[in-house]
Amino acid sequence: MAAYKPRIADLILSEKLEGMGATLIEGMKWCGKTTTAEQKAKSVIYLDEPGKKQQYLNIAALNPQKLLIGKYPRLLDEWQIVPELWDAVRFAVDHGDQDGMFILTGSAVPLTDKEKQKISHSGTGRIARVKMRTMSLWESQESSGEVSLKELFSKESDINGIGEIDLETIAYYVCRGGWPKSISQRPQIALGRAFDYYDAIVNSDISRTDNTLGNPDRVRLILRSYARHQGAQASIVSIRDDIKSNDIMAMDERTVAAYIETLRKIFVVEDMPSWNPNLRSKIAIRTSDTRYFSDPSIASASLGLGPADLINDLETFGLLFETMCIRDLRVYAEAIGGAVYHYRDSSGLECDAVIHLRNGNYGLIEIKLGGDKAIENGVKTLDALAKKIDTTRMKAPSFKMVLTAVGPYAYRRPDGTYVVPITTLKD
Repeated sequence: MAAYKPRIADLILSEKLEGMGATLIEGMKWCGKTTTAEQKAKSVIYLDEPGKKQQYLNIAALNPQKLLIGKYPRLLDEWQIVPELWDAVRFAVDHGDQDGMFILTGSAVPLTDKEKQKISHSGTGRIARVKMRTMSLWESQESSGEVSLKELFSKESDINGIGEIDLETIAYYVCRGGWPKSISQRPQIALGRAFDYYDAIVNSDISRTDNTLGNPDRVRLILRSYARHQGAQASIVSIRDDIKSNDIMAMDERTVAAYIETLRKIFVVEDMPSWNPNLRSKIAIRTSDTRYFSDPSIASASLGLGPADLINDLETFGLLFETMCIRDLRVYAEAIGGAVYHYRDSSGLECDAVIHLRNGNYGLIEIKLGGDKAIENGVKTLDALAKKIDTTRMKAPSFKMVLTAVGPYAYRRPDGTYVVPITTLKD
C-alpha cells in the first residue's frame, strides 16, 4: 500500500474535531474522504461492510447508540446507510461533554426523502462540516509550494519560485485530475480514471440520486455542454440552446435545471458566486454564478479529450486550465479562512478569481496559460478592477496576481503584480 500523502483537509479536520463534537466530511466520490478520516480515527465502523450491513440495520432499528460504542474519534463510514445515526450522534454529542467524538463520511449521493424522515435535527452546533475536493497540485507534490498564498496576504514582498513544468505536463495534469489513486499511477491508467468517473456519473450516479433523471444520453449532453461553458456565466437557457444546436435531443429549461442541480448535489459541479465589492461608480455588477466542474478531468472526459487534444486546441485548454486553477485556489483559500469568487460588471470587465478572507482582506487573480502578451493583458485587467474599488469603504487589494500554466519563474513585477506559475503555489 502506498504511503499516505497528507492533505490540507487533514489540518482542517483536526481543527474541526478540536472545536466540535462531531465532523461530517462531504465531497465527491473518490476524493479520499474515508482515507483522510482514517488518519484521525481511533475506532472505525464500516457500515457498508459485506456480511454486516444488514446486522447494522437491525441494530439501528432497535438501538442505534450501540453502533457509536468505540474509542474517540470514532469513524462512521457510509453513515447514510443507517440514517438514524445522525440523530444518535447529535444526542451523544449533547450528552458527551467533549469535542472530537465522531467523524462521519458517506457517499456523495444525497439521502432520499424517505431516509431524510429518519432525521429530526440539522446537527447545527454539534456537527461541523468539512468539504473535500480532489487533490491540488501542492497536495499531489506537483507544485513546489515556493509561493505561499497565506504569505501574500500577510505582507508585500518579493517572491521566488522556479516553474520548470512544460505545457504538455500541465495538459496531463488537467486531464488526469486530482484523484488520489491516480497520482501514483502510470499516465495511461491515470488518464482512464477520469473516464471511469465520467461513466459512473452517466450510468448510475444521477439515477441513484433522482430516478426521474436516469437517461444516460441526456446526462452526456448536459455534461458536454457544461464543459463547453467552463468559466462562463452561462444561463440555463444558454445551456439548453447549446444542447439543442448540437443534438436533436431537446430538453426544456426545467429538465436542464434539474440535471444540473443533481450534479451539484453529488459535487460534480461547483459553481462560483459573484464578488460584490464597493465601487467608485454605480456600474452594475453581474451576479450570476460562474460554471465550473469540481475537477478539470471531468470536463476533459465529458468532451472526450486527452492531453494531446488540449495542446492542439489552446482555447479549450485555457478554459480547462482555469478550472484546475480554481480547484486549487479553493483548496488553498479554505485553508486560510477564505473563499473564491468571480467578478464581472456591465462594462465587460471580468476578473477570473477573487480570494476574499473573513477579515476583509482580498486578492485579485487573473488566470492565463502564459506568454508575455497574455500576462500583460491580465495585469491590465487587474489594474482596471483595482481602480474601480472604493478604498474609502473597503480595503485595497492585498495583492494582484497573474496565475500561469508555464513560465520560468515566479516573480514580482516592478508595478507590484505577482506572476506565479501554478506549479509553485500553495496555501
